[in-house]
Amino acid sequence: MTTASMAWTPIRLRELSVPNRVWLSPMCQYSADRFGAPTDWHIAHYGSRAAGGVGMVMVECTAVAPDMRTTAQDLGLYTEDQVIGHRRLADAITSIGSVAAIQLGVAGRKSSHGVPWANDGTRNSISPDDGGWQSLAPSPVAFAGLAVPAEMTTKDGTRVLEDIERAARNAHRAGYGAIELHGANGYLLHEFLSPLANHRTDEWGGDPERRMRFPLEMVKAVRAGWPEDKPVLVRLPAADLLAGGLTTDDMALVATRMGEAGVDMIDLVTGALVPEALRVAEPLHNAQYGPRFRTAGVLTAASGMISQARHLDQAIPELVDAVLVGRAMLRDPYWALRALDAEPRASWPKQYHRAF
Repeated sequence: MTTASMAWTPIRLRELSVPNRVWLSPMCQYSADRFGAPTDWHIAHYGSRAAGGVGMVMVECTAVAPDMRTTAQDLGLYTEDQVIGHRRLADAITSIGSVAAIQLGVAGRKSSHGVPWANDGTRNSISPDDGGWQSLAPSPVAFAGLAVPAEMTTKDGTRVLEDIERAARNAHRAGYGAIELHGANGYLLHEFLSPLANHRTDEWGGDPERRMRFPLEMVKAVRAGWPEDKPVLVRLPAADLLAGGLTTDDMALVATRMGEAGVDMIDLVTGALVPEALRVAEPLHNAQYGPRFRTAGVLTAASGMISQARHLDQAIPELVDAVLVGRAMLRDPYWALRALDAEPRASWPKQYHRAF
C-alpha cells in the first residue's frame, strides 16, 4: 500500500469506522440562531463538505454553557432546542455519507468577544451591559484586550464539569458519532495546563501534575456523558511556542494521561495561548509533532495550513494518522474530492454525473 493511498483508507476509532483520514476541521461560523441552535446555513455549509468527500465532518466549536461561548453567535449544546437543531444537522451529514462529529468548546478567558468580522472582532470585549458576560479562568489574567476573567472557584469547577458531561450526553442524543474537546488555542483546558495562564497555588496549579488535574477531570466528564463505544478526541497544543510555556515533552505527558483517561486521538495544533504566539503558518508544522505523540499510546491527527494534495501524502502515515483541513475547505467544499484525483464518476456524488 502506498503512502498516497493511506489518506483514503478507513480508520477505526473504537466501534466507529471512518471511511477515510481526510476530515473537515472545526471552523467557527458564528451563525447560530438567537437560541444558539444550528440554522439552515449550517445545514448547507456542513452538508456540502460531507458531499465533498471528507471522512469526518467536525462541526465547529460548540459551547457547553452560555458563559463558555466565545461570542453570542456561537452554537451551544445546553438546551433542548439546541439538541433538536443539532440532530437535524448530524442527520444531514450522516445521510450524505460522512461521519458527523462535534467539537465541544469551553472558552475560559477567551469568552464574551465580538465576531471576527465586526469591529475589532476577537479582540473586542463585549461587556455584560452590552449583552456579554463574565468570563472564568484559572487565574484573573486577561487574554489580549478582553476583560479580566474571574478566578474559578471549586464550585465553578464542579459546575463546568457538569456542563461538559451534559453537553456530551446531548451530543450523543443529537446523533454525533465522535466528539472532540477543545483543549488548545488558549481555551480553558489550555489555560489550566500552561504556567503562563495558570498562576494558582492550590491543587489546580503549580507543578505540571497539579496543572493537569482539572484538564483530566474535563476529559473524564466527557467520557462520563459519552457512550463507551464512541471515540473521544482532544485538540491539544503540541507546544506553547513561548519562553516559559508548555513544551512538547510536557504535552506528550499530558497526552499519555489523557489516553489513560479514555481519549482515543489527540488533534495537534500549536501556539495561540496569547496573540503573540501565533500558530506557525507553514504546512505540516503541526503534523511534524505527530511522531513524538505516538509514544503516548494514542492515535494522532493534525490541522494547520494543509492546502495541497501532496500534504496528505507527506503526513499520512509517517507523521499522523489523520489530517483536518480547514481554510482550504472553506474556499472549496470539494477540496477532498479534487485531492483524491480519482475517476470522477466513481468518487463524486452521483447527482453530479453530468459534470463529467
